[in-house]
Amino acid sequence: MISILIPTHNDDCLNLATSIVQQASAIKGLSWELIVADDASTDSTVVEHNSRIAKLPNCHVFRQETNVGRAVIRNLLAEHANGEWLLYIDGDGQIILDDYLLRFIKASRHATVCYGGYRMMPGPEGNLRWRYERAAAPALTAMRRQAHPYRCFNISNLLISRELILAHPLDNRFVNYGYEDVMLGRDLREAGIDVLHIDAPIGFYNYEDNVHFVAKTEEGVRTLYHFRHELTEYSHLLQVVGKLNKAFVTLYLLVFQLLKSKWRKNLIGPSPSLWLFKCYKLGYYLSLSQRAGELTAKPSTRREPTLPR
Repeated sequence: MISILIPTHNDDCLNLATSIVQQASAIKGLSWELIVADDASTDSTVVEHNSRIAKLPNCHVFRQETNVGRAVIRNLLAEHANGEWLLYIDGDGQIILDDYLLRFIKASRHATVCYGGYRMMPGPEGNLRWRYERAAAPALTAMRRQAHPYRCFNISNLLISRELILAHPLDNRFVNYGYEDVMLGRDLREAGIDVLHIDAPIGFYNYEDNVHFVAKTEEGVRTLYHFRHELTEYSHLLQVVGKLNKAFVTLYLLVFQLLKSKWRKNLIGPSPSLWLFKCYKLGYYLSLSQRAGELTAKPSTRREPTLPR
């Protein structure tokens, strides 16, 4: 049996659930269920739409009264599930392949963890998220992901055995945005569990505006800083920071403090620069280290460090 699990917070999942139900119902002999977990959505229209999912075949919806966070809600879904296989899909995704479920069912014969990837559908040219995802796309093919199976890893669009996720649950310390899936990848690697990457992407059409994307990026960098000692090998940004010499860090922080407002204005504006986005992320992380008095820079002879994507 396969349990399709959809965590959501203010995302309308009705179309997503309907598409999955259509595919699952068409697969002869497939035993399945679909569970939506609403993590205390505040949009009443979304809550009402998602409640309709419970009327679809084999579908269930439960709602948290208080927001418990990204890791906890996914762990709760695993506990509620009845299937031996769990397929996690984020609530803002859309099915773009007619044989989407079949691809995962076939892959389950070869692995206990399988990641299908994602595809960002065309967005507004001035949207920073769209520009960022478009630039990253060539590195996210199944073949390229398989070369670094634990770093190119996401809990959304992930098939995993229920037994395995209960033994290696998501870390409940991750309440805010970012990196709970990276920590899971680290835990799977340390446990010697292989991850299979396949071409079975979920599509994403909804792009937050630049103001919200920059704010979410800042939240993600704060999360990364909090877990920096545990995720050093799994973050390009942390690896870059570890190679910077003290003089460069001091100079960079000075420049960042002088230009931070101007860089941020560009990023939330109509023509955001990906280069400034990289610079901003690095500066934001270093400023967190400076504030805590814990700059981790190491002596280095590197003159022109590569900025993180």
